[in-house]
Amino acid sequence: MQKPELLAPAGSPEKLRTAFLYGADAVYAGGKDFSLRQYASNFTNDELSDGIRFAHSIGKKVYVTANIFPKNGDFATAERFFAALEEMGADAVLVTDPGFLKLARRVAPSVKIHISTQANTLNKYTAAFWAEQGASRVVLARELSLDDIAEISRFNPGLEIECFVHGAMCVSYSGRCLLSNYLSERDANRGECVQACRWKYKLTEVNRSGAEAMEIEEDARGAYILNSKDLDLLSELDKLGEAGVSSFKIEGRMKTVYYLATVVNAYRRVIDGSAAAADMEKELTKINHRAYTKGYLYGERDDTLNYSEGQTAGEYEFIAVVLGYKDGVAEIEMRNRFRDGDVLEVLSPADSFLKTFAVHDMLNSDGERITDASLVQQRLYLPVPFGLYKGDILRRR
Repeated sequence: MQKPELLAPAGSPEKLRTAFLYGADAVYAGGKDFSLRQYASNFTNDELSDGIRFAHSIGKKVYVTANIFPKNGDFATAERFFAALEEMGADAVLVTDPGFLKLARRVAPSVKIHISTQANTLNKYTAAFWAEQGASRVVLARELSLDDIAEISRFNPGLEIECFVHGAMCVSYSGRCLLSNYLSERDANRGECVQACRWKYKLTEVNRSGAEAMEIEEDARGAYILNSKDLDLLSELDKLGEAGVSSFKIEGRMKTVYYLATVVNAYRRVIDGSAAAADMEKELTKINHRAYTKGYLYGERDDTLNYSEGQTAGEYEFIAVVLGYKDGVAEIEMRNRFRDGDVLEVLSPADSFLKTFAVHDMLNSDGERITDASLVQQRLYLPVPFGLYKGDILRRR
């Protein structure tokens, strides 16, 4: 059986390169229009072209998101965008809307069509319908069980099946939410979600007689009444592969470089068999996250909501990124404050992963000895007793 693809989010050019460095086979990225993550940095057409060229030079792929629910006025601009993707050599475009699918097939015939999870594909017949329309891949809805996924795959042997395996989940059905639009006039279905489901709410009861509203007391679980837990299927990858999933998708175009590197690295090592899922689960506690869940993989669940809190801080803090290493000295770019004596751990796709060292004899770019790294993005030089690589990340508990 062919090893499934590891697909990572790329919310910016920097994140695209980070995803590939840490082991992604492909990334999904959005342009400045038509993406469901309009508040990510996203890509200009020139940046997309550069990213696609870079990906292809190292044997990787770039899928471009155009998965909003479009209106009549969107199609003229979309036609130019899809034609540009054809010229760039994009590997696929993700769409939700049949009109966009038809348009992309006409103006970008060499670009494969992937159907977004936003289309809510829940059964084998709908998947077959999308294949008949020219789609080569369907991103299934998150609300499906392992048995559902396997049945869809068996019924559609020529169709690639992509499933989310990690990251934030929407309280609404596969992301089709109207709450953001109602509360803030920012349309989630056009990429402008304010994540109102993550807010803390108070429940009140209005007395119809005109008396003052009476606040209803929160129970012990708090008042994050719409806040979904985060998905974590790291320990289920073998079963998903056996069910016919050809692409494991990580959520998070709005997440940090540190988050992206940590998650991609953990999944890459488990897919390749170089690390056990139980060991890499520990990695997933080192980043900001909500309580984890397996979602609906084993059927309907009543524990997917995270009532007690918004997000849990990770056990480790992103301290610096390695720019180079020579003769026992690492050149780094500082991201968070640290001092002499701090013990730093290495996050790396290479053999420096999980090694630690204590900070000492730190120099700035002028060659001056310092004991307190307090300037964000300052370049510093640290003695390190083992090899490091460009792109390695230093973190502290």
